[in-house]
Amino acid sequence: MGRHGWFSGARRWRLTALLGVGLAVLALVITLLNTLPGDGGSTAGTTPDGDKVHGTPAVPSGEPEPEAGWGFTHTQYSADEGEQDAVERVRAELASQGRPIPQIQHIMGWGAGNPEPVDGRYDFSDMDRRIDFVRASKGTPVVTLCCAPDWMKGGEPGADNTDWSQEALETAPEPAHYDDFARLAATIAKRYPDVRHFIVWNEFKGFWNDEKARWDYEGYTELYNLVYEELKKVNKDIMVGGPYLVMDSIDPRQTENASQVEGPWGRLDQRPLDAFTYWNENKKGADFIVVDGASYTADDELLPDEFKATDKFTAVGEWVRERTGDLPLWWAEYYVEPGDSQDNRDDWSEAHRVAVHASGLMAIARGGATSGFYWNPQKRGEKCAGCLWTATQQADGGVKLPMLELIERFGTEFGPGTRYETVTVAADDRANVRVLADDEAVLVVNTLDRQISTKVDGRRLTLKGYEVKWLKR
Repeated sequence: MGRHGWFSGARRWRLTALLGVGLAVLALVITLLNTLPGDGGSTAGTTPDGDKVHGTPAVPSGEPEPEAGWGFTHTQYSADEGEQDAVERVRAELASQGRPIPQIQHIMGWGAGNPEPVDGRYDFSDMDRRIDFVRASKGTPVVTLCCAPDWMKGGEPGADNTDWSQEALETAPEPAHYDDFARLAATIAKRYPDVRHFIVWNEFKGFWNDEKARWDYEGYTELYNLVYEELKKVNKDIMVGGPYLVMDSIDPRQTENASQVEGPWGRLDQRPLDAFTYWNENKKGADFIVVDGASYTADDELLPDEFKATDKFTAVGEWVRERTGDLPLWWAEYYVEPGDSQDNRDDWSEAHRVAVHASGLMAIARGGATSGFYWNPQKRGEKCAGCLWTATQQADGGVKLPMLELIERFGTEFGPGTRYETVTVAADDRANVRVLADDEAVLVVNTLDRQISTKVDGRRLTLKGYEVKWLKR
């Protein structure tokens, strides 16, 4: 027993102290190794080879089409995480459509971490997982190049220094770092060679000029052009689009900032039109045009009602296409139901919501758009108004919801290249029914919260309140 005496209290303290010093030194060494000289930012969890191809991408053969079709955007929560069976249900559902469903993922925020916490050091773990899900679900991956790492916009570098506040996230890169952001875009294009469609930035976030009370369209256009050139250097077949402006509208009686583009739904704000015009005239090039917006006004008014307000989408599309010719038009986001202070949209029944969204998609298509993306408000709980599937965090989750059914069917019936045809509707019912058709299918929406009997395309129909019905021709 005596030979074990060195474990006396004093000896144990000295051993513990020595171990503590050793661990402290080891921690310091690790910290130094994970910190680049002079920048003060931790590089823990990052890698210098961000442009290394991830996974086994199925790179499309031939030249890609500038149209993507009708799909959705992944947001903070999506089906890439959760219970295995629930995740598999969503993946299998999307993969079963017989067509690739386009799916947007942002590079930072909305489910993706900071892609480049320190200059030249990358962390694409979240992006990798999202892209893997798009691939597994046989979708068409689309990347929105937003937002920017902190060190590009005046913040601190480092894997542990990312500021996730909304204000910080929505800050644009400083002009001195536009080149850095363009290089990041090129790195992402190299990492995911199967991504052939890139959208530059999101809603002009951070590009508002307070002094001039207008959009800083010069700054955005400079950034856009640098990104466009870098992406084309990676692969000339990459499709690039912008400017992703919010086409706001105001009350039809308002004159301040009012444009001449108007209807019963209101008047378009002149400021985004000015920004669009500058970008369109000064861009290096574009393969498709991107806009977004809501059917309601900036004051959340649905004029003259929630269904007729969607005609705004048609007016925007016509205005844009008059100025951009044959370039395909995309709606990166579209909204038909005003949100509350937390941006929740759950005042309507699901039938009402689906009916108005169907009307919105019809109006977008009538305006000449060939691609549109539903902003999926996916949540983790049981209640989720407007979600595409039940939460995959639940064992029985991942079940298709009505909004996904609408998007899937709309994309199947009215994909890029569709030629729309006129449909006859009984005169007495035209005010209550909305229709869209090609030579094979007719989409019919009852805009009333009650059952109606109507005659569409020569057929007598009975429609429940807010019913969305598909007819074969």
